Amino acid sequence: MAMLSADSPTASVMKDEQGRPFIVVRDQGKKKRQHGTDAVKSHIVAAKTVANIVKTSLGPRGLDKILISPDGDITVTNDGATILSQMEITNNVAKLLVELSKSQDEEIGDGTTGVVVLAAAMLEQASDLIDKGIHPIRIADGYDQACEIAVAELDKISDEIPFTKEDTSNLLKVAKTSLGSKIVSKSHDQFAKIAIDAVLSVADLERKDVDFELIKVDGKVGGALEDSMLVKGVIVDKDFSHPQMPDEVKDAKLAILTCPFEPPKPKTKHKLDITSVEEFKKLQDYEREKFTEMIQHLKDSGANLVICQWGFDDEANHLLLQNNLPAVRWVGGPEIELIAIATNGRIVPRFEDLNAEKLGTAGSVREMTFGTTREKMLVIEDCANSRAVTVFVRGSNKMIIDEAKRSLHDALCVVRNLVRDNRVVYGGGAAEIACSIAVEDAAVKSPGIEQYAMRAFADALDAVPLALAENSGLSPIETLASIKSRQVKEKNTRLGVDCMMTGNNVLDMREHFAIDPLIGKRQQLLLATQLCRMVLKKVD
Repeated sequence: MAMLSADSPTASVMKDEQGRPFIVVRDQGKKKRQHGTDAVKSHIVAAKTVANIVKTSLGPRGLDKILISPDGDITVTNDGATILSQMEITNNVAKLLVELSKSQDEEIGDGTTGVVVLAAAMLEQASDLIDKGIHPIRIADGYDQACEIAVAELDKISDEIPFTKEDTSNLLKVAKTSLGSKIVSKSHDQFAKIAIDAVLSVADLERKDVDFELIKVDGKVGGALEDSMLVKGVIVDKDFSHPQMPDEVKDAKLAILTCPFEPPKPKTKHKLDITSVEEFKKLQDYEREKFTEMIQHLKDSGANLVICQWGFDDEANHLLLQNNLPAVRWVGGPEIELIAIATNGRIVPRFEDLNAEKLGTAGSVREMTFGTTREKMLVIEDCANSRAVTVFVRGSNKMIIDEAKRSLHDALCVVRNLVRDNRVVYGGGAAEIACSIAVEDAAVKSPGIEQYAMRAFADALDAVPLALAENSGLSPIETLASIKSRQVKEKNTRLGVDCMMTGNNVLDMREHFAIDPLIGKRQQLLLATQLCRMVLKKVD
């Protein structure tokens, strides 16, 4: 069993037989129960150890992690939520950090590593204050006050990013910033454009709302990342049920069926005894008659394409081919719903209910083939409801496709956040340093003991630019000191860490367009502060 020592003398990261990391807090092995501040401190040690694992993944120069599941599946990612969700963690507070990154991912979609680094830094600062004899509740109160000041400072230093459906140049720059630290950074222009087109296709700009249910992200191994594309419609991993059916149907009218394409059977358990040739022929005639009825229902409705949730046998398939009705079988429930939404069709549970009003419409339904392989997928384009879109990701292997999907999710979320609220703050640690300076100034004027906690909060905010500088190969303390002094001296809150490796330690982030949506940064501060309050109030 390999052992990796952690920074703290009382915690370590160990690995089991499958190579999965888990955290051991040595104090947990003692028989006597811990109480009060000792219990809080042991939890802080576990949280700090978890944060140290993901800290190296922060920023555009952050490192990817290779994760191996118990089944041997390999994941390569620098997404904080993914890394933490695949770790086996036993400590309750360390589990809270996993939930913290998950809630940031679900609510905002980006900044999952940053929020964990920030929360762990706050807890570490709290541990030092506890050693000085300050009660955990007073620390939590001071953190709440500091968080209010920091959020107010974010509002104050934020800038608006104007955009329209016609002019998306600003959105493009924001999406490229989000993708800069991802595995798809070589194709970030293309992926940023795909993300913007997808979001704006489904966005309601008047209500400032984006329905993510209408964006489907699919992937297929083979080809290069550059072959990825956006389809204004739906892609289904199926092909036509008979090889002699046409490869493309123009002006398609889709009958979307959830009823089986076979003669009806009694609902109860039944048994049919056939004792003569005549009876067998009667059964054959009955089945043929029922199949003909079903085909007639389809033709009467005006359908020229059948999408069926269930399979159908060779006889039904042959009849569909004879009657020039291309069909697709075994289409799953979620895909059926998506096709119905995209084509404005109704899902039909019985052939008797089928009529022209319930058909979906699409400009074209075609089979897409992949090079020399025989794999095919069905593309439904120019649908009646133009808001439904599919992003089709290609890549050389499953690992690349999975990470590209995660990267695209982050870019989609960043663009969605700007549709909701188009205010932004500047990246490279600039926003955190500006908030840190504001909180320090407020702490000086605070009369109570909470001023110590407020200073600790300001120091914790510095953890993000410190980690960015370290991951970029710069001297962390020197870089932070230089940025802080220049921000105060020049009254320029846009100065941040040079993650672009231009040779300067400090850069104006507006010039390099390194920005974060305001609602994402605000959520980071609020979530991290709430988690600290929970931990500081926790007693075993």
